[in-house]
Amino acid sequence: MTTPISSLAGMTRRPRIGVDFHTFDGRPQGSRGHLLGIYREAVRRAPEYDFVFFCAQPVELREADPAFALANVRCVEMHRAGGLARLGWQLALLRRRHQVDLLHVQSRLPLLALGPCALTIHDTLFETHPQFFTKGFLRMARLTSRRSVRGAALLMTVSEFSRREMARLYGVDPAQVTITGNGVDLARFHPASAEAGDDWNGADLVRALGVTPGEYLITVGGVEPRKNHLNLVRAFARLAEPRPRLLIVGQRDLEHDDVFAEVEKLGLGSEITFIERVADAELPALVRHARAFVHPSFAEGFGMPVLEALASGVPVVTSNTTALAEVAGGAALTIAPDDPKAIADAIERLLSDAGLRQRLCALGLEVAARQGWDAAARSLLGAFRRFFAGRPPA
Repeated sequence: MTTPISSLAGMTRRPRIGVDFHTFDGRPQGSRGHLLGIYREAVRRAPEYDFVFFCAQPVELREADPAFALANVRCVEMHRAGGLARLGWQLALLRRRHQVDLLHVQSRLPLLALGPCALTIHDTLFETHPQFFTKGFLRMARLTSRRSVRGAALLMTVSEFSRREMARLYGVDPAQVTITGNGVDLARFHPASAEAGDDWNGADLVRALGVTPGEYLITVGGVEPRKNHLNLVRAFARLAEPRPRLLIVGQRDLEHDDVFAEVEKLGLGSEITFIERVADAELPALVRHARAFVHPSFAEGFGMPVLEALASGVPVVTSNTTALAEVAGGAALTIAPDDPKAIADAIERLLSDAGLRQRLCALGLEVAARQGWDAAARSLLGAFRRFFAGRPPA
């Protein structure tokens, strides 16, 4: 890893941190939520730094939260382009133009860095679970990840699991990898309240989508093989009738239609509902009004949907693999994701045991309360402050 001190010698102005925020312009995904959550807190907590965010929609980013309109923040337009253009020259030109001292990027470094970079690697699943990725992506990810780990001035990741994997796969000293975990927005994801009306609880939003609050199971995540919807559907077919409806919320991967074929084969079309897109207010409402949240993904570097369900006061079934059990923190039933019977048995336990549901819900709220964005932001800023420690005072 490179050292930042020599590159900052003689620097007398405020440190300036640039952030590649191109994920803000795309569909909702983990890295987009991570950057929004962690920097919403970080810019408030670090008035001594100037932050420059690069994205195609700077006006929309400023409007996303008051934090992005603070005096120490600039949102700068970076025209939409493919990854090669962005990593090849866009970020380098913007970095030079805006005199960025440290550039924070996700997953891989620019080809032309023009200075020290902070790198967040969310997971290394392409190394350990290659069956879920295309051959072209695997070649690119393996090549660029190794290069990026070697060249980064700061290394960060989102879970202890991912830090261990980075150390094992790339020979990195774990002490050199800062965990800047994900957090949950407790203002959005919270339990339903008996004292509050339907408007605050979002029950009307749920009914408008054609489902009855408290009478369905839910899973959230793109419909792709890694998320394991196929075994979830097979587990659902094993549940005793009458079954609660199953909602599968997530964008459909057009290259993989085996889940839809399985639903038809098992005659479950009237009991399983696919919802590709939901509004910002609809997703938390759908989660908090579910009887149970089921997330049997094969592999995750973190698993934000699990944390959001815990914060919503909903009992959770999730996998005992990768980072999922770590995120659940003992507040969920964990199962082997390749075993539909185990998934079904865990769901049946939740549906039939009110005491178990209550205990898990209470534990889940405790786990979620410890995983706010403020803790993640403090960890991020700690890494930045260590980096700039060798800079002479302004």
